[in-house]
Amino acid sequence: MANTDTGAPDGGSPPAPKSSRAGRNLPAAIGVGCLLGFSLIAILLYAPYIWIPVVAVAIAFATYEVVSRLRESGFVIPVIPLLVGGQATIWLTWPFGAAGALGGFGGTVLVCLIWRLLAQGFKSAPSNYLRDVSVTVFLAAWIPLFAAFGILLVYPEDGWARVFCLLLPVVFSDIGGYAAGVLFGKHTMVPAISPKKSWEGFAGSLLFGTAAAVVAVEFLLEKPAWVGIPLGLLLVITGTLGDLVESQVKRDLGIKDMGTLLPGHGGMMDRIDSILPSAAATWIVLSLLA
Repeated sequence: MANTDTGAPDGGSPPAPKSSRAGRNLPAAIGVGCLLGFSLIAILLYAPYIWIPVVAVAIAFATYEVVSRLRESGFVIPVIPLLVGGQATIWLTWPFGAAGALGGFGGTVLVCLIWRLLAQGFKSAPSNYLRDVSVTVFLAAWIPLFAAFGILLVYPEDGWARVFCLLLPVVFSDIGGYAAGVLFGKHTMVPAISPKKSWEGFAGSLLFGTAAAVVAVEFLLEKPAWVGIPLGLLLVITGTLGDLVESQVKRDLGIKDMGTLLPGHGGMMDRIDSILPSAAATWIVLSLLA
């Protein structure tokens, strides 16, 4: 006879997956996070240029998720030129560097403006044009343009180490913020936007994120350790703000997650929201100081 025990008393429904204080399925989140982390470590150590298609695929998924949620709320976003232009912004960095990213972004915006203008043909003027194109330009900068800075990090000879200088502080900032927030969090930062973020958690992020940046700069990039201090501080700030920006966008749209692609994390955009602005910050700091 088959085992019909559901694990619930009196034959009731099985217990719900264990969630963290952040409202996530913690085992699934840890599993997916470890899988992504180990995969990226292997890529950067053994085939760093694979980082380019990995980022290109990630921003395609993230863009599609955000556009889908916006369309559900009544926005008219030109998804095809935004997706194609996002890929151009990423891949043009290969032959042309930062100029390629800027050119891809500018071309994307131009095509999107025209696309939205002609979405209803020539017989009627488009409604909510200013609203829709403003959001479209915001998306083109928020996702592919910021991601392009992460791509630019990998091209130098020590590019793999530069990407680690982006990822490690952001990851350890999350770990420190979560741990300090759970153990000591009492004073909320911005309860109207993200009620679970606390100043104690932010202090933990500063401590762990900056320490990770100092270690990464000195031992992986082999640059003066002091460079890791402004890098770490800036990454913690941009990472926290990136998370808050996405939280506010989701609050405006009345949703919890941008998607369901990554169990325990939500969508792709929910996973990379803090990395995107941090990529731009890392490129700026390392270009100036390292």
